[in-house]
Amino acid sequence: MQDLLRNLSRVVLADRDLDEVLTEITGIAARGVPGAEAVSTTMLRGEKPFTAAYSGEMAVQADELQYAEDSGPCMDAGRGGVVLRVDDMLSEERWPRYVARVREQGVRSSLSVPLPYQGNYIGALNIYSSKPGAFVSPESLSAGRDVAEAIAVAVVNADAHHRLGEQARNLQLAMETRAVIEQAKGVLMAQRRVDADEAFEILRAASQRYNRKLRDIAIGIVESTRPD
Repeated sequence: MQDLLRNLSRVVLADRDLDEVLTEITGIAARGVPGAEAVSTTMLRGEKPFTAAYSGEMAVQADELQYAEDSGPCMDAGRGGVVLRVDDMLSEERWPRYVARVREQGVRSSLSVPLPYQGNYIGALNIYSSKPGAFVSPESLSAGRDVAEAIAVAVVNADAHHRLGEQARNLQLAMETRAVIEQAKGVLMAQRRVDADEAFEILRAASQRYNRKLRDIAIGIVESTRPD
């Protein structure tokens, strides 16, 4: 357990794609969660699930079966925010269609831990084994929760980075828009002998008349003054 926590704490989040980070965390989970043979991270985009990262073909095959059936422990864990453990697929009575198919892939037990995000849940960490009862120990659940928390932190970090990038792009666009409007006002002031307020009103009226953005009207005026 200490090795798992130490490895999770060493995952670098800054300046990395979320897919890369999730792949690293999933690999750590496959090596560090007691009983794990294969691990995956299911994310929910709206109601549509997808596997964001996995370690071991068993995991991605089991995930895909659940997506096809729209039913299974990882789906219910991700949507309902509950931990779901299957001790033996041979005796499991929940999700009968999924269970019948996943047994053919060699899966005998699994553990699905929901991924928390700002009071909601955005998916699940899925841990699979070819042995029955692989995750009955408290250590398996505790380790699964630690990994799920690390994934949630990575997602929060990625979202914050994305929002900062969007804010920077919006600020840049606003500055460019203001600059081109000021240039267009200068052109109108020179051509029509009007002051700055009157030039802006001309731009605004043209924007309404032609149902175009003020910035686009301004760009057109500025470009019309440039030599071919």
